Amino acid sequence: AAAVAQCVRGALRPRYPLLSFSLRNSPRLLCVATQQKNTGQNLEEDQSQSQSEQKVEPSAAEKMLTEEKGKLEEQLKEVTDKYKRALAEAENMRQRSQKLVEEAKLYGIQSFCKDLLEVADILEKATESVPKEEIKDENPHLKSLYEGLVMTEVQIQKVFKKHGLLRLDPVGAKFDPYEHEALFHAPMEGKEPGTIALVSKIGYKLHGRTLRPALVGVVKDA
Repeated sequence: AAAVAQCVRGALRPRYPLLSFSLRNSPRLLCVATQQKNTGQNLEEDQSQSQSEQKVEPSAAEKMLTEEKGKLEEQLKEVTDKYKRALAEAENMRQRSQKLVEEAKLYGIQSFCKDLLEVADILEKATESVPKEEIKDENPHLKSLYEGLVMTEVQIQKVFKKHGLLRLDPVGAKFDPYEHEALFHAPMEGKEPGTIALVSKIGYKLHGRTLRPALVGVVKDA
C-alpha cells in the first residue's frame, strides 16, 4: 500500500502537485480523523455510561426511600393501634369510675338503712302486739298510742320508699334464694310446693338489691 501510494504520488507530482501533497499527508489526516472518531465514540460511550450510572443511582435511592416509607408506615400503624387501645382503656376506666360513683350514691346509705330496719321491725311488732279489741273510745290513751304507732310506721315506710328501700313480704310467692331465706320446709295442704307459706321476718331491697332477705317457711311435697 505504501508503494502504491508512492507511485501515485510520483505520477501525479508533475501535473497535480497539490493533490500529491494531499495524498502524501492523507495517512496522517486519516489517523487524525480516526482518532477524532474514536474520541467521539469514547465520549458517547462515557456519556451513555454516565447516564446509565445516573439512572442506577436514583433507583437505589428510591429503593431506600421505599424501605424508609414502609418502616414509617409500620411505626405509624403501631402508634395508632396503641393510641386506640389507650383511648379504649381510658373510656372503660371512665365508665367503671362512673358506675362506682353511681353505686356509691345509690348504696352508700345501706348501712344506715340496715340500722333503721331494726326500728321499723320494733314499730311493726309494737302495732301487732296491741289487742285490736281493746282499741276503743273507752280506752283513749291506748287508742291514741296505737294510732301514733301506726302513723309512725306508715311514715317510715314512705321515707324508705323515697330512698329506694322497699319491703319484701312474699307470702304465696315462689321461693327465691336471692331474696328469701328459708327457715324451714314443711308440707301444707292446699299449698303449692316451692311457695312461701309463712313470713317470719320482713325483708327489704335497696334499689333492686337485696338488703335483707325475708325469713320464710317454704312448702314442700308431702
